[in-house]
Amino acid sequence: QVQLVESGGGLVQAGGSLRLSCAASGQIFSIPVMGWYRQAPGKQRDLVARIFRYGSTNYADSVKGRFTISRDSAKNTVYLQMNSLKPEDTGVYYCAATVNDIDYWGKGTLVTVSS
Repeated sequence: QVQLVESGGGLVQAGGSLRLSCAASGQIFSIPVMGWYRQAPGKQRDLVARIFRYGSTNYADSVKGRFTISRDSAKNTVYLQMNSLKPEDTGVYYCAATVNDIDYWGKGTLVTVSS
């Protein structure tokens, strides 16, 4: 079982930056896929970025060039660096891990971008 705890959300003005962190309970190098998802008010939860075991990444088109996902295996932590934030980036950001076809989720951290 994997436990995930997100942190780093908050209120920021448009154009600003935030870095989200996701601390995992186990060795993240053994986790095939970890990712960040976003759920805006009244909308479904959508993928923002994913990082695979050997370091490859992919991003939603809406965040390409602005967000960067990375990980520190020594700290069992995955990060999401968010730059040039826009009001439409507002939402609850969830960290997720997929292990043996089971998805694990954190409780989320709220990001609010004001215009």
